[in-house]
Amino acid sequence: MKCKRKMAARSGRPEHRGPPELFYNEAEAKKYSQSSRIIEIQMQMSERAIELLALPEDQPSFILDIGCGSGLSGEALSEAGHCWVGVDISQHMLNVALSREVEGDTILHDMGQGLPFRPGSFDAAVSVSALQWLCNADKKEHHPHKRLYKFFTSLFACLVHGGKAVFQFYPENPQQMELITQQAMKAGFTGGVVIDYPNSTKAKKMFLCLFSGGAPKQLPKGLGTEEKQSSSSASFVQARREFRKQGKTRIAPKSREWILAKKERRKKQGKRVVHDSKYTGRRRSSKF
Repeated sequence: MKCKRKMAARSGRPEHRGPPELFYNEAEAKKYSQSSRIIEIQMQMSERAIELLALPEDQPSFILDIGCGSGLSGEALSEAGHCWVGVDISQHMLNVALSREVEGDTILHDMGQGLPFRPGSFDAAVSVSALQWLCNADKKEHHPHKRLYKFFTSLFACLVHGGKAVFQFYPENPQQMELITQQAMKAGFTGGVVIDYPNSTKAKKMFLCLFSGGAPKQLPKGLGTEEKQSSSSASFVQARREFRKQGKTRIAPKSREWILAKKERRKKQGKRVVHDSKYTGRRRSSKF
């Protein structure tokens, strides 16, 4: 037992260090609002997952964010003009999301117990760095294959017919990859795994792309699979990276420009917004 604990402690995989509701404590959760490196990586993966969803650009969609954490993936959804609801097992991560004033609604919930939503509630679903947690048995009553199947069946039910789901995940080995894909297909999904930059150690990312019914759909191509990347997806990612490099030009949170942009997004989503005035975004003087 001692050897196993030492090996788990040395491992770089978070799921080896304990259940997610304990691993993502207050100190760990703060990193997702304070570490520029973590925020950058999470936003890049979120934007790529949204790109793989290939949602209609001319209308907002209602998206389920699974393992929403601090709301970084939700922020990417909001910037793309979509409405979303997020679920996460860590209260500390959800507290960070609330402090960041995310636009979506958040729910404290264990996805391994199934998703508590009505059939056909969502147009699509997205998830970043969460799915692999279901492959671990953190409690005696946890059986990975049963939890995965319950999760995927409930997800299949709460998506509209022809809906899509994209999971960025980190399978530990081929056995985990097979377990996850088998349970997804057993639940009724079609699709497969898209791998970006398969020959790179650092840039390699895996995305499970699932389709719930409808006409057969072609699986998107991974980035870096050809020497010449002429696809629109490659140019999209490159453009986003260039934009991120210009981080200094990004609108500062809580500034007047940030507030006006947020209000504009909410107007497009059909939500009620207070009229602008000369006082919009103005800093209040400190009280004596």
